[in-house]
Amino acid sequence: MMYGKSDFELPCTGDWVLFQPFDEHKGIIVDMLPRERTLYRKKNGTVSDKQAIASYVDKAFIVQSLDDNFNVRRAERFMVQMQEENINPVLVFNKADLGFDRQKVEEQIRHIARQIPVFFTSIHQPQTILQLQESISAGETVVFVGSSGVGKSSLVNALCGESVLLTSDISLSTGKGRHTSTRREMVLMDGSGVLIDTPGVREFGLAIDDTDSLAEVLEISDYAVSCRFKDCKHISEPGCAVLEAVSSGILDRKVYESYQKLRREVWHFSTSEHEKRKRDRSFSKLVEEVKKLKSDR
Repeated sequence: MMYGKSDFELPCTGDWVLFQPFDEHKGIIVDMLPRERTLYRKKNGTVSDKQAIASYVDKAFIVQSLDDNFNVRRAERFMVQMQEENINPVLVFNKADLGFDRQKVEEQIRHIARQIPVFFTSIHQPQTILQLQESISAGETVVFVGSSGVGKSSLVNALCGESVLLTSDISLSTGKGRHTSTRREMVLMDGSGVLIDTPGVREFGLAIDDTDSLAEVLEISDYAVSCRFKDCKHISEPGCAVLEAVSSGILDRKVYESYQKLRREVWHFSTSEHEKRKRDRSFSKLVEEVKKLKSDR
């Protein structure tokens, strides 16, 4: 049985489980197989609790729409978490039929585009959907993540060639898509991969306990190897190659500021996670002592 499990240990979309059937269509989950390539995030309203979004994920489409939703800092967050879980990120800019400055967008994501594939898509431009479809290999599991109204469900429908998920009309007052998905859904593509649609997220807190993935995604590690001190925090230390790269304009200052902000967030999460593990160990020890006392009576 799954009683007593913490929230992030309960089954999520993509998990493999063992269950006991009790009729033709229903059963009770009794256990889970060990997870692999699970996309987590920090649970909203908590300091160090994790929430599992999807498991056994090969690839993740980070979907943003080419309107006010475009946010390179949000894309960085997703990439860092995926790097930690060995999930291959892909950046998908949807609604490419809208008027937008492509050169400006590409300039802002230059440090990201050097590392991962980037697609510009529109359900009104079939060729762009075909290109995205060709990036999905047979048997691959792909999760769609992003804010509400960016067109994730519409993309899933376009990739499948039929309406398998509900979508909503564009709001006349805002010109944006409305929130449609309220739960995670898994869809099988005909002759190809598995797609997982997820509800839109307003916040995506990092659920990692070290900064290695962070430094790698934001290309800080490329310069950090030349710092005078191995434990350099890249704040004010003498001989910091990262600060020198920022001063000379080689490293974008906004990317550096994003790194420092996310680094502080990771530090708070890891510190709280350490304290929580310490309390859990103390509680487990107390339970064992109580059991021993009862058995000795």
